[in-house]
Amino acid sequence: KDAKIRTFIQEDNSRESLTMHAYDVHYGSVRSGEDVLVALDDSIVRGNTLKNAILRSLDRLGPTRILVLSSCPQIRYPDVYGIDMAKLGDLAAFRAAITLLQERGMDHILAEIYKDCRTQLSKPLRGGHEFVNHVRRIYEPFTPEEISAKIVEQVTPPGCNAKIGVLFNTVEALHRAM
Repeated sequence: KDAKIRTFIQEDNSRESLTMHAYDVHYGSVRSGEDVLVALDDSIVRGNTLKNAILRSLDRLGPTRILVLSSCPQIRYPDVYGIDMAKLGDLAAFRAAITLLQERGMDHILAEIYKDCRTQLSKPLRGGHEFVNHVRRIYEPFTPEEISAKIVEQVTPPGCNAKIGVLFNTVEALHRAM
């Protein structure tokens, strides 16, 4: 994709119309009802591009399954690449973890984490105080596979006929590749 159409850095109000026009497919290259499509994505930030453009376009081709491979691990925190990509609540992995907490009756964890984050903010940044990322506790009850499965549920467009799967790279695999 051209830098001008990087959907994760577009403003909210212009991103939606952009995603509908940023992708193209070659019709006639997929055997409807027979083929499995594998799509490579550099990252899944919000999941909006995947849901509103990529999966809709690929599903129209009639594959039995669409497997999306993300070269980036699950993005669990904003600014992971030094770009103001999204608010925490917009991130696909964060939304998936929050939904899993709610579905499993673990909402109390959110209140505890919020309280701990507020306490952390009252401490000075300097002076020997250790900074603790309390938000990471939102993810601790779940495996990456559980979060990925919930992301799949949340990014699958209504009426999608193909079975959808998403595989994320891991931090460990990235370290081995270096």
